[in-house]
Amino acid sequence: MRRYKFLLFIIFTAIFTSCSDILDRPSLTTAEDDTFWNSEQKVRLYANSFYANFFVGYGSGWTTPYTPMNYNFNDDAVILGIQPQFGRVVPTSLGSTSADMMWKSDFAGPTWNFYWIRKANVMIDRIARDMGSVLTANAYNHWMGIARFYRGLEYARLVNVFGDVPYYSHEVANTDYDELYKDRTPRNEVMDSVYNDFIYAMQNVRLNDGEMYVNRYVVASFVSRWALFEGSWQKYYYHNDERASKFFQLAIEAGDMVINSGKYDITLDFRTLFGSTDLTKAKDCILYRRYDAAQGVTHSITSNCNMNSPIAEGPNLNLIKSFLCIDGKDYQSSDVENAKNFSMENMIKTRDSRFEASFFDKPTPMALSSYLYVVKFIPREGLNYLKDGGTPAQEYQGVKNVTGYPVMRYAEVLLNWIEAKAEYATVGGPAVMQSDIDISINKIRNRPLAKEAIAKGVKKTAPMKLTELNVDPNRDTSVSPLLWEIRRERRMEFAFEYARIIDLRRWGKLNYMDTDANEELLMGTWVNFPKEAKDELKAGNVGKIRVVKKDGKQIAYDGKNGNEMVGFYYRIQNRGRLPFLGVPNMNPYLAPISTNQIESYKNRGYQLTQTEGWPSTAN
Repeated sequence: MRRYKFLLFIIFTAIFTSCSDILDRPSLTTAEDDTFWNSEQKVRLYANSFYANFFVGYGSGWTTPYTPMNYNFNDDAVILGIQPQFGRVVPTSLGSTSADMMWKSDFAGPTWNFYWIRKANVMIDRIARDMGSVLTANAYNHWMGIARFYRGLEYARLVNVFGDVPYYSHEVANTDYDELYKDRTPRNEVMDSVYNDFIYAMQNVRLNDGEMYVNRYVVASFVSRWALFEGSWQKYYYHNDERASKFFQLAIEAGDMVINSGKYDITLDFRTLFGSTDLTKAKDCILYRRYDAAQGVTHSITSNCNMNSPIAEGPNLNLIKSFLCIDGKDYQSSDVENAKNFSMENMIKTRDSRFEASFFDKPTPMALSSYLYVVKFIPREGLNYLKDGGTPAQEYQGVKNVTGYPVMRYAEVLLNWIEAKAEYATVGGPAVMQSDIDISINKIRNRPLAKEAIAKGVKKTAPMKLTELNVDPNRDTSVSPLLWEIRRERRMEFAFEYARIIDLRRWGKLNYMDTDANEELLMGTWVNFPKEAKDELKAGNVGKIRVVKKDGKQIAYDGKNGNEMVGFYYRIQNRGRLPFLGVPNMNPYLAPISTNQIESYKNRGYQLTQTEGWPSTAN
C-alpha cells in the first residue's frame, strides 16, 4: 500500500464508483461499512479511488473526456466542417441530447451528479466518527484535509459548470428527502465553504505523503487554479470586487506556498513535458500520471499526434497570430526581421519556442481543417519514421501509448499566481513588481530548448519588462496591457490543454469565439501550394480549398489558378457557429439541467430551480 503508483488508480475507480444516481444514493460498497474504517491503510485505499476522477491525465484506452487534444471548443481550434456549437436548448434528460454532452466536455467538469460529493462526505464523517483513536493527530488531520480537499475540488468544478448547486456538508441518508431534494444553494455560500475546505487542506495535508500521492503542494496548486477562477468570475461576471479580492488573495497564497517551497522549477524543454514515459522526479511536475503497458494502463492521445492519419481539428489563424515573436512583441509590433512572414520555416525561427514545440514544422494536408498539425503530445523521436520511412512505432499507435502526463505542472502555478497578483492589483491590492514577472513569466520563457529545436533556429523569447510592455494593436481595449500579455502567456502555454474555454468564461470573453465577428477562427496556417503542396492542386480539390491573402482577398481553387494558391489556408467546408450571445433563454456561461430533473423534484413535492438564464421547460 505504501508504494501505489498512479497508473493503478484507475483500478480503484471500478471498485468504488458503482453508484451513478443524480442525487447520490448510498452505495453498498464495503468501504462504507462500519468495519472498514479501522486503519490508516484503509483510509488511503478509500482516498485513492478519487484519483482517476480528478486527475485524468491522458485518460485510459480510447477514453478521452477531460484530456488534452480533446479540448477543441474554444477560440484556439478550427474543426473541419461546422464548428462545435454552444448548447442552445435545455436537455430533456442527462445524455439525451448532443447539447448536454457538449456542456460536459466544454466546461471540463462534472454533470449534475453529486456522487463524488457524497463520497468525500462519507470519508469526512467516518474519519470523525471512527478514526479518532485509530490515527495519530498528524494522520487524522492529513486525511481529513485530503477529504475536504476533494470535496472542495468537486464543488469548485460543479460551480464552474452550473453556478448555484445544492450544498451538502455531510453524508445524507437515502431516506432524508428534504436534504436529497433541496434546491440550489447560492453560489457564494457554496464557494465560501469551498474556501474553508481549501484553507484547511492547505494547512493540514502532509508536505510529503510518498511518491505520486497528493501532498500539500498538490493541494495548493489546484487551489491556485480554482481560486483564480472564482476571483475572476466574481470580478467579471458578478462585478463583486470584494469577493474577487478574497479569492485572488487565496490564489496568491496558494502560489506562494508552492513557489516558496523551493521544490519545483522550470528545467525541461516544452516538448519533453508531454512526451516522456517517466517524469516522476522532474521539478517541472507537481503531480504526474504515469502509464505502463505491462500493467495494461495505456492511452491514445499520442496517436492523435503521430502524423500517420488525418485529424479534423487544428490551430486556427487567431491562435497562430497570438504567438509572440522572440523579442517579446506581437508580430505587428515586432522588430524581428520577417516578423510578418507566416511561412512555417520563418515562424519557427521568429516565434516563441512553444510554437515549434506544439506544431509540425511543415504545412500538411493531414491537418484537414488548418494545414497545421498538433504534435505537442508526442515525443520528437515518435516522428522519426517520417524521415526514415515506414510507420510510427507501435507505442505511438492506437491505444498503446505509454507517455505520461503532467497533471499539474509548476508553470501553471506560476501563471495562476502572476495573473492573480495582476488581478488583485485592480481591486485594491499592491501593484505587480518586476520581480514578480521575473520569477513567473520570465522563468517560463527561459526554459531550456531541445537540441532539435535549436537546430531549426529556435530561440528563447526575450524577458518581459514592465517598463517596456508590448503594446498590441489588436488588444481588447477592455483589458489592460499587463493582463493582456499574461493571458497571452497562458494561451501559448496551454494550447490544446484544459484551460482555454474555462479562461474565456471566467474572463467574460466568450465573444472571442464568435466566428461571425472573427473569420480568422475558421482559417489555418500560411500555405504555398505551388511550392510546398503541388499534389493538392488536383481535380478532387476544386471548390474545396482556398486561401486568404494578407489583404483579405479569398481565392478558391478552380483547377486553373494553382499559382495563386498562396495565403492563409481556409477550407471551404469550415463553417461558423450560430449566434450564442444575447440569445433569449440561453446562457452560454453556465450549463442548464435537464427538465426531467426538475420534474423529478416536482413529482416528490420539491422545487429545483433551473440554471440562471435558462427556461425551466425544454426550448
